Amino acid sequence: MKRLLTALFGLWPLALPAQDAAEGALIYLQRCATCHGAEAQGGGPMAPALLVQPKDLTALAAENDGVFPLLRVIRRIDGRDPLVSHGSDMPVYGELFEGDDTALKLPSGQPVMTSRTIADLVVFLQAIQK
Repeated sequence: MKRLLTALFGLWPLALPAQDAAEGALIYLQRCATCHGAEAQGGGPMAPALLVQPKDLTALAAENDGVFPLLRVIRRIDGRDPLVSHGSDMPVYGELFEGDDTALKLPSGQPVMTSRTIADLVVFLQAIQK
């Protein structure tokens, strides 16, 4: 939790106007930490009940040759790349992440549209990579 809060407050001045890493950290704690853990390393309190164990979200870039897999993360969160982990798609509350569209840029420079909530969450996840 300490690492997560350090990342939250350490990123505040780096947040882009369209994406807010501090807001993303709050969303993470409210919606993701139950499965992925307070430190985002997997093994949250709900993990034992899941068929597919939650990933270490701090290692996404490391597992992808040092490049944060932006499009894959957006699609997993918004449901375009579904994962059945506990008998239903992850996230089970995906509809809460809809609306207020904003664009994030892929490494190629191409924009990808997603909701502001997901954009904030993704910017936070990018910031906590090992």
